[in-house]
Amino acid sequence: MDGVIIIGAGLSGLSAALTLAEHGKRCILVSAQPSERAQSVLAEGGINAAADTMGEGDSTALHYEDTMKGGVYLADPNAVEGLTENAPMILKKLTELGVPFNISGGRPVLRNFGGQKKKRTAYAKSSTGKMIMSALTDAVRRYEAKGIVTRYPHHIFMGLIMSRKKCTGAVFRDSYSGKQLMFHGRVIVCCGGMNGFFPEKTTGTTANTGDVQAQLFALGTEFANLEMIQYHPTTIGISGKRCLVTEAARGEGGRLYIMRGGERWYFMEEKYPELKNLMPRDVVAREMFSVRRSADTEGEVMLDMTGLSAEVWQKRLPDLRCEIKEQLGIDPADVPVPVREGIHYFMGGIYVDEHHRTSVVGLYAAGECACQYHGANRLGGNSMLGAIYGGRTAAEDILGSKDTVQGGEPVITEQTAASVKLVREISDILSSALGIVRSEDEISAALVRLDGLRCGGGLDKARLSLARAMLMSALERRESRGAHFREDYSKPDEAMRRTLIARCKDGVTELYFRELPERRAQHEGKA
Repeated sequence: MDGVIIIGAGLSGLSAALTLAEHGKRCILVSAQPSERAQSVLAEGGINAAADTMGEGDSTALHYEDTMKGGVYLADPNAVEGLTENAPMILKKLTELGVPFNISGGRPVLRNFGGQKKKRTAYAKSSTGKMIMSALTDAVRRYEAKGIVTRYPHHIFMGLIMSRKKCTGAVFRDSYSGKQLMFHGRVIVCCGGMNGFFPEKTTGTTANTGDVQAQLFALGTEFANLEMIQYHPTTIGISGKRCLVTEAARGEGGRLYIMRGGERWYFMEEKYPELKNLMPRDVVAREMFSVRRSADTEGEVMLDMTGLSAEVWQKRLPDLRCEIKEQLGIDPADVPVPVREGIHYFMGGIYVDEHHRTSVVGLYAAGECACQYHGANRLGGNSMLGAIYGGRTAAEDILGSKDTVQGGEPVITEQTAASVKLVREISDILSSALGIVRSEDEISAALVRLDGLRCGGGLDKARLSLARAMLMSALERRESRGAHFREDYSKPDEAMRRTLIARCKDGVTELYFRELPERRAQHEGKA
């Protein structure tokens, strides 16, 4: 069967499929799990758009400024321009598709989120991801009924079909029957983040194994900024993973403190009087890490939500309250909640340009698996926006292309399942060096340990190669920028404000810096 092949059925995959289908272009939506179990369903807090429904004088130019500043100016400015300018239109379309955003006077209510001075985050209580996914899933199913979209759930990616260094399709295996399928056409990878490299340490589902990324890296696809891993400041530990306490809790008035000298020390409010508890996530996470280790503090960092009104709990954060009651057995409306940092988002990933083209002709990537929009640190509320806009952008580029893709031979990774023991060992090694604070000694030691691991071929070898690239990237970026904080290079270095590319060539990992694109002249003056 021919058509555009989309790998992944979360927000970016559904957005790409819907965009193609609306233009009558057939597409094939392939995923290991159905949309209802995608990572995107877990997103809680909201989606950003400078709709200015709160009358604060917000604008897409200010949204652009906050996004670039939050990412410490490591993102492609032209891509960010497109993202922020199109955000109000995306919010409008989602509303038209039936997403039940919190509404006042017929317009979406917007809330505060970290790193942003204006209320810009639209939300559907504290289940925004689930509500948006439901609306997009229903919209795509209408085109399934017409035969324009064909779904293949429970199918595993095995490799690309290549012709003269161009991607002309992809190969999959039905995880139920074992049957192998080959599809021809351009490919959009929307497989989510690399949570499977950090089992039990992420807020995301480890069903996002990172296997697709590992295989693409082994095939020579360029990746970028792999050292940029975001730790969300407020998570709680549950079986098998970290459970997110949404940033919306702080957006609605939740306060962080730690005990010092027998009294509560609201350290974020003291250190950052303007944005307080809503500083960008990398800043909050580092401060929490620091104050816990201070000689004059004791216990855990606590998130105090006892001052939130009954209306906020009922209309804006009901799911969060239920979740904390369920997991910790306490009511956050009455008792402060102990929180710790947890891996939450991968800003680095498959390198793409502003049209979401990868380094391989015919291959695109969108959503969390792609390195785009967020630079060195992602602002809360920009992830769902980036996924939806990214999927749409990739689809539009394909719709505008007149090149044909045909022929080619499959390039398949040996599908021996990744060893559980090796996955654990890689996770422990990566975690030892890629924490909130890093150093050359720790990273170098981790590389030695990684190189000492034994593995066979197939996925094990591919995962080892990508893990090595993460560590090498963290070692190579000798500065502190956003989520990447080096205690031995504690300041940003403008000479290193460049994209760090990693690629696997003939089995050897290579790194090099690439200059960021210039902001185009037609955008000057908007911000």
